[in-house]
Amino acid sequence: MTTGPTGTEPASGLAELGAEAETIATERAADLRGDVLVACDRLVRIYAMSGIEVQALQGLDLLVSDGELTAMVGASGSGKTTLLNILAGLDGPTAGSVQVAGHDLAAMKARDRVAYRRHVVGFIWQQTSRNLLPYLTAEQNVGMPMRFTGTRARARRARAAELLDVLGVAHCARRTPQQMSGGEQQRVAIAVALANQPRLLLADEPTGELDSGTAHDVFAGLRTVNAELGVTILVVTHDPEVSAQVDRVIAIRDGRTSTETLRHESADERGDTTGHAVEYAVLDRAGRLQLPAEMTQPLGMRDLVRLEAEPGFIAVWPDRRADPRRQARRAAGPPGDGTAAAPGDRR
Repeated sequence: MTTGPTGTEPASGLAELGAEAETIATERAADLRGDVLVACDRLVRIYAMSGIEVQALQGLDLLVSDGELTAMVGASGSGKTTLLNILAGLDGPTAGSVQVAGHDLAAMKARDRVAYRRHVVGFIWQQTSRNLLPYLTAEQNVGMPMRFTGTRARARRARAAELLDVLGVAHCARRTPQQMSGGEQQRVAIAVALANQPRLLLADEPTGELDSGTAHDVFAGLRTVNAELGVTILVVTHDPEVSAQVDRVIAIRDGRTSTETLRHESADERGDTTGHAVEYAVLDRAGRLQLPAEMTQPLGMRDLVRLEAEPGFIAVWPDRRADPRRQARRAAGPPGDGTAAAPGDRR
């Protein structure tokens, strides 16, 4: 889709953009033909507060493939935390469907939700104090989820040692949280969330309380468990450095997925690699499209826009019927008399 003040793009630029977009779209489609771990279809969540209904999710669609490391971004109140709570089995949808690893979360009973949270999904809170029991060592904290599933003591110790080693905090095994740094606590928290080998790991701002260097180490731990253990990870973040390190970034706005940024690398004939990022607007099943404010506001787009079908793409133009410059130009005479075209106006 082309949006802008000019009516045309250079043919070579369009060809390049089209080829790049087609490559990424093909790769993404291939990913989704594999195992889709998370599938949200027209997901709705409505809260009643003091007699007022608040729509936190408004028909959200989302697919996450098995093994992906994905970041989710959006302003406060956009619906990110609500979605994470539903995927974690902490809340239920009002309407629509949501499935994780074949489990229908909308149809789950209380007992099923407990089993789901123990075996299928792991969760990391932003606040380090919520992730670990303060009176237990790191090894004991990691072993605690396994106690609830009946895992024997020797297996618990072996699993805890393995996870702490993978995350680079094996030296914290005998330490309590107060004897660890904030970054060490969060990496131990990742180990706790992975104790029962979940299929999906959810992280709500896991680096939000950390400085940039420590945040880098924590996210490196997430990348490690994704690559080495094959765990699917969905991270909610406001940190641009975190979102820049994943291949897929999903933006949520007003309770719906609005855009996706997909990254990939290409190699030239000498073997040198270059990173590319393409941002896509998400077209839902009803044909609705959210255009980013940073594109629409400079063009004065609001309420109505004009669409034109072009070969290979759709052009979106501001509605200029009430533009005083356009009215003045009409009064001055036909094109060619020296009057300037208004931005976004095609002659």
